[in-house]
Amino acid sequence: MFKEFKEFAMRGNVMDMAVGIIIGAAFGTIIASLVNDVIMPPIGLLLGNVNFSDLYVVLRGGGVPGPYASLAAAKEAGAVTLNYGAFVNTIVNFLIVAFAIFMVIKNMNRLKRPAPAAAPTTKDCPFCFSSVPIKAIRCPHCTSDLK
Repeated sequence: MFKEFKEFAMRGNVMDMAVGIIIGAAFGTIIASLVNDVIMPPIGLLLGNVNFSDLYVVLRGGGVPGPYASLAAAKEAGAVTLNYGAFVNTIVNFLIVAFAIFMVIKNMNRLKRPAPAAAPTTKDCPFCFSSVPIKAIRCPHCTSDLK
């Protein structure tokens, strides 16, 4: 049983998929940091010092009555919250990852396209069927005139 699993795991596709999953997880972490630490703070600053990760709605108050100064304070008090700011961050993460994957696939498809066929450099003599240069006006093999 272990031998069969080893054969399965060592197939090229399985190893490629494993590498892709690991790189994808690392890429997702990088994109999450890009969104949370680089993109959203300037957007929040432009919108009047809004911290998107702190945007929430209290659905039910906790042990300590609200209003709460931050999402962390609301969670500490045991309040049930709807965290729509975190959802906005996640949507931006998704859009960036989707765009990056789209660009990778687009470039891979471009590289997969076959190269255009080169213009022929030879032609066949209609008399002796030998291959002659395309610009030849006389066959070098049978000396026939070529049109």
